[in-house]
Amino acid sequence: MAPIAQYLMTESAEIALARSAAPASISGDATIAVLKQHGYETVVKGKNGFVCIVERSWMSPFGWREFWNPKMRGALCFNPPAARSVLPFTYKRTEMILAGLSQEKIIERLKQAVARKEVPALETGAMSYMMSREMNLGDSNGHWHPHLMFYGPQSDNGDMGNDLPGSPVLLNPQFQNHAPESLATYMVMVTQWSDGSPAPIH
Repeated sequence: MAPIAQYLMTESAEIALARSAAPASISGDATIAVLKQHGYETVVKGKNGFVCIVERSWMSPFGWREFWNPKMRGALCFNPPAARSVLPFTYKRTEMILAGLSQEKIIERLKQAVARKEVPALETGAMSYMMSREMNLGDSNGHWHPHLMFYGPQSDNGDMGNDLPGSPVLLNPQFQNHAPESLATYMVMVTQWSDGSPAPIH
């Protein structure tokens, strides 16, 4: 892991990037949490139940070659069900990363937390917005494409019609086994960035 300073942003810049994850009609009233030396801290208290943050590279799949890329900035706005049941994994993982735990130890402890029900169960309807034109998803993905993410239990049976010819729903294999969080992340591309400007079609 690079020095923590390489992962940090100024508070104002991080707030702006976090808000850009979703249209202003959503993010304007959202709670904003930013990364500090010892974890995420809420710096703006919202009123619509959404929470916008900027995730760092360690929220990528364990073992991925860019897991420690300090340039990665994934801006997300979680809807209320996801803020309650998915975002806690981001906070917990981040705390362990900043405490210096290895990937192997983090996996072990997260599995224990799930088994002991120390983290909330996934709520129905959990989703997030990832529509920032400023996000950086790493050297291999860059700004990629604006999309929505829907969370479900791990499944191999195509419950969402994902990855079928003509289907707009993608289930990236590297996120299928998003262990130990036991989540499947389904992505739906959208045609514009959060500011309303058109996005390139990949």
